[in-house]
Amino acid sequence: MSAADRKAELAENLAEVEERIADACRAAGRAREEVKLIAITKTFPASDAALLAELGVTDAGENRDQEAGPKAAEVTGLRWHMVGRLQRNKARSVVGWAHQVQSLDSARLADALAKAVVSARDAGKRDEPLDVLIQVSLDDAPGRGGCPLAELAALADRVAHAEELRLRGLMAVAPLGADPAAAFERLARAAEGLRKDHPNATEVSAGMSHDLEQAITHGSTCVRVGTALLGGRGLASP
Repeated sequence: MSAADRKAELAENLAEVEERIADACRAAGRAREEVKLIAITKTFPASDAALLAELGVTDAGENRDQEAGPKAAEVTGLRWHMVGRLQRNKARSVVGWAHQVQSLDSARLADALAKAVVSARDAGKRDEPLDVLIQVSLDDAPGRGGCPLAELAALADRVAHAEELRLRGLMAVAPLGADPAAAFERLARAAEGLRKDHPNATEVSAGMSHDLEQAITHGSTCVRVGTALLGGRGLASP
């Protein structure tokens, strides 16, 4: 497929996603500007991310540091977000390219990211704290990532006291096989509770290609859309 054909395809997909977001906002009595769109570009080439930027997309997300770093270096017109599970040994690399980490889910990872920001600042590679969202588990299933809701308050306090990090809010994924509306309602309650102690933590990242409407209904301020924008995914990049 030529670059022109791919751009036309992406433009059509983007228009459909934008219409879905606008309709969901209208139904929820919210302004379209309240919801940010993050294009999830994992397994797709940097050229697709560049085309989306040309089409007006401002934010992109990746799940794997080793794929995201080269893309972020190549496509500089986007704000890049880490949305996948993050190992502590990748912290130093991630702070070199990420505008925001949405998958902070433990005190040990918070400490690793804070230390990495200090190193990046000392090396002259970063002059701002790192914006982070705490990923919460809505079903407490082990192995899927996310801070249990019972431990959220303590982790939020830990992050908020780290000068190198800025707590911006929460992120979550609806549990597999569960009613996404019920899951996002639970997330909304957690976000409301978080804001009582951390009033600047106003972001709620929830909703993907298949459930963004339910997420917006329950207060999501950021939807992470991959398949509906870029199409079905092939094999993961090596």
